Amino acid sequence: MSGDLAPGDEAAPGTPGTGEDVCRTCNGSGRIDGSACPTCGGSGIVTEGIGGG
Repeated sequence: MSGDLAPGDEAAPGTPGTGEDVCRTCNGSGRIDGSACPTCGGSGIVTEGIGGG
């Protein structure tokens, strides 16, 4: 994945305290109705904060 944020990303890739997860909108396929998923930008992956503490 590039350093650009997809609409579903909570932070830029590589940000401490984050990790990649499967996009829940497209279930990781990157596509919805034949078009790129608007949440993940077509990658199937989003960057989310990971819980702690």
